[in-house]
Amino acid sequence: MNKSANIEIRVIGKVGELTLNPCNFDLKETIAILQAAEGLLFPTSKKERPIISYSVEEGSVKHLFKTSLQAVIGFQAIMMQVQQKQSLDFLETPTAKSIELLQDLAIKKNYSVEFRTSESDVLLLNVDRSTKYYRLTHEWVQTELYFYGTLTNAGGKNKPNIHIDTTDLGTIIVKTDKSYLAEQNDNLLYKNIGVRALGLQRLDTGEIDKNSFELIELIDYQPKYDATYLNVLINKAAISWKNVTDTDLWINNLRAGL
Repeated sequence: MNKSANIEIRVIGKVGELTLNPCNFDLKETIAILQAAEGLLFPTSKKERPIISYSVEEGSVKHLFKTSLQAVIGFQAIMMQVQQKQSLDFLETPTAKSIELLQDLAIKKNYSVEFRTSESDVLLLNVDRSTKYYRLTHEWVQTELYFYGTLTNAGGKNKPNIHIDTTDLGTIIVKTDKSYLAEQNDNLLYKNIGVRALGLQRLDTGEIDKNSFELIELIDYQPKYDATYLNVLINKAAISWKNVTDTDLWINNLRAGL
């Protein structure tokens, strides 16, 4: 049987003259806590994550999340590193965004947000109006990237997009036009495809913003070895080499210009 443990996100503050408690804690703020908790516990692929159960208790408002012990230990280590470094720049984007979301809430509502786990008596991290847990501005550039995977969803009434389930990056959501999807003659659902898309990527780390991608085109993706196709490409390339008698000299001349 898998062992489980809890993380606690405790929100302390007031609503007017009343001390904050589960009865006067607003639904929108509860949703923010729930979103942040998932980003903190499982920042990458959520496809095979364990169950997260939720409860709320008095004092002021204790949000308790029960999940696998391994995930809780990982969460605890991350919070300790944030406290030690006083920085979010080393974190993956979903984790950093989750803490920034709670920092915004703390500043807007004058709350204090405390992080603990059932595996330690230590206060791991406190976020309030005096803290500034935000990432420093990094340079993001628009990049053209290719993704390969299974198309699991397509469409949308107001914001049409496609969902690509990839092996390395989990699900990538790519914005597209209704007209482009309407033009597709074949049913693409659950087929292996390639996606050429524009999105944001950090220059310093190579990290991509998985929510920024816009479709350029879909690519027919056949992940198999095709000897005939490979030979055609070799024969085409051979034309460019037909007058080269000394390949080493030719390559050295090319490198001299770099």
